[in-house]
Amino acid sequence: MSTQILNKIVTSRTGYDALALRLPLGIILAAHGAQKLFGWFGGYGLEGTGQWMASIGLEPGFLMALLAGSAEFFGGIALLLGLLTRPAALVAAFTMVVAILSVHWENGLFMSNNGYEFALSLLAASVALTLRGGGSLALDNQLHRVH
Repeated sequence: MSTQILNKIVTSRTGYDALALRLPLGIILAAHGAQKLFGWFGGYGLEGTGQWMASIGLEPGFLMALLAGSAEFFGGIALLLGLLTRPAALVAAFTMVVAILSVHWENGLFMSNNGYEFALSLLAASVALTLRGGGSLALDNQLHRVH
């Protein structure tokens, strides 16, 4: 039974199209997660991100920063590799919904006003990968062959 579930999660009938989504999405998510977790790329790290999250009502802030940063960083790496693509993309989609509703929604659509257009784009790519899988060049295919 668990082998059947794993096979459904990792099986992808798509070609190279998923790679065109996985690579940029993985890079963007991993970089944003690194900002939150490690303070890389001009980020504030867990402490600063946690304080900011608490200030906007996402409590406890440190835990929320850890969860969001981990989802983005580790999920982004998983997407780059095409490893457990569907679960990683689903977690990324959920993270983007939270970002849209808690941070960007009230600012409208456009990024110039800190709106939700960029997060919406990431959400769309994440949903597409959740539905389609990692594609031909994903490590998921190796997991499928093992079982």
